[in-house]
Order: sequence, then C-alpha cells, then structure tokens
Amino acid sequence: MPRKLKSKYRQFCETVPDLPVYMHAFYLDAVCEDGQWEVALVEKGGKIVAAWPYFLKKKWGFPYVAMPVLGRLMGPYLIPPYRNSVKENGLLEALLDQFPYLAAFEQDFNYQATNWLPLFWRKYQQTTRYSYILNVTDLAYCWNKIAPDYRNQKIPKAREILEVSTDDDLAEFYRVHNLSYARQGKKPPFTFEFLSKLDQALAARGQRAIFFAKDRESGVVHGVAYLVWDRQSAYYIMAGDDPALRQSGAGVLLAWEAIQYTHAVLKLSVFDFAGSMVKAIERVRRQFGAQQKPYFRVHKTWSTIWGIGKKILRS
Repeated sequence: MPRKLKSKYRQFCETVPDLPVYMHAFYLDAVCEDGQWEVALVEKGGKIVAAWPYFLKKKWGFPYVAMPVLGRLMGPYLIPPYRNSVKENGLLEALLDQFPYLAAFEQDFNYQATNWLPLFWRKYQQTTRYSYILNVTDLAYCWNKIAPDYRNQKIPKAREILEVSTDDDLAEFYRVHNLSYARQGKKPPFTFEFLSKLDQALAARGQRAIFFAKDRESGVVHGVAYLVWDRQSAYYIMAGDDPALRQSGAGVLLAWEAIQYTHAVLKLSVFDFAGSMVKAIERVRRQFGAQQKPYFRVHKTWSTIWGIGKKILRS
C-alpha cells in the first residue's frame, strides 16, 4: 500500500497548482537521507484532495517525523477548493489518522497550512516562525524599497569590484559555502554527495541556478548563492561567502542579483528568502524591504523516554 500511495502522490505533485518544491516527490527522494518519506492521502471521487508527506526516521529504535536537511515547507496540503473551515477539519483528521506509531513529530508547515486546530485537539503544539518574501512584479519598486545604505552604497560598490554569473560548478559552490563553517570550527550541515544528489534532481527539471560573485580582476570567488523555484516562487535556500573577503559586499549583491533573476528570467512574482529566525540574518532580509511571512512549526512528543533523551542531548 505505501508504494501505491507514493505512486499516486508522484502523479498528484505534477498536477496541483501551488505545491511548494520542497513537498514534491522528486525533492523528497533527494533529501530524505537516513530515513524515508511517506505520505498520507485523502481522495474524493477518485481524486486526491489532501496530502501530507512526512520524513520518517528512527533513533534509539524509536520512529519519529522530522524535517530533512534542506527541507523547508511541508505539512498538510489541501487543493484550493477544500481550503475552508467547513472542509479542512475533517480532511486533516483523516490525514492524521493515517500516521503510524511515533515517538515524536516535528514539521515546518507550508504557507497554505494555516489551520492546525485538529492537531491542537490531539495535543500537538505550535510555534509561529517567519520567513521573508518579496513581491518582485515591479522591480523598480523593489529597488526603491531597499534600505538606502544598501541601494546607494553597498550594492554599487560591490558591483565595481565583483561580477555575478551563474555556473554549474557545484564543487566550488560547496567549498565557498562551507568556509564560514570552517572558520567557526563547525561541521557543514550536509555532505557534497548529499548536495550533488539534490542538485542533479533540480537541474534535471530546470529548477535551480547557482550564482557566483567573482573579483573582476582576479576571478577569485567572494560569495555564492543557490536558488530553487516552483510554479509560484523562487527560494534563496543557500548562500555563503569567504569570511576573509566579506567586506566586498558579495552577500548583498548576490541577493539582489537573485531577485532580478527571479523577475527577469524566471518571470515569477515571489522571491522567498527561505526563512531565518537568526537576528543578524533577519535584519538583512528587512533591509531588502522583504515582508514577514508566518508559518507554523508543529510538534509533539509521545514517548517519555524520547523526551528525556532529547533533553540530555541538548544539555
């Protein structure tokens, strides 16, 4: 039965209008490492009207649901005609009834999933988090909304030093992206093999672009960025720079170039900074005139042993 559900979901992904790229079967195939993705479905008249993919893992022998690395928006997805208070609750209950036994659950919901009342009734908890988005239909308007110091100083000065281009050099992207982690003595959040698998899946569908900000004279890479998109939005899911060259303004210039790319090349109206609750990063998003976009982080722990183990690991 699970294989049949996945097959149905794969077909469903290609037909619905506003399913986030993160919830597509091909994306889940690539990022659900050290576990597997599953899906709950509700059909009406032989047609899928509600779907809920989830990443199922095991730890200490306990099954649990978590967010995959480089996963963003998941949770329940209802087709547009069923997004109303009359129909939502029953569909969400039916989806929840299909979940297996779990020790714990945590997901970041997609923007369309604004009703978590049936989960509240089942003792789930919710935290509101924020991403930042821009409507890029009018690029001149976007430019004028950028903070004056970015618009009049940082971006023009960066353009004098740097040239931004797109390229498929994933190894160089990975190297520069990880320089900040190396400086802090931290392990990168994913391996090159993991990134390669995702990149191949996105590139095959023409749903990604890799940006490089290079010194105009020496060709040295100062910063990199990775943009993915679906039918509605472009998502700025990864960016990084060389800490030794940060004063060049590569990070700010790359973000603006990706915004222009979304408008001019992709012909999309929404640019999504793909969220961060980190204060310093949040400030940069606001400097671009981006608006807060709330989404839910929903979680629950059933197993007492699991909860104790997680507390020990955090201490």
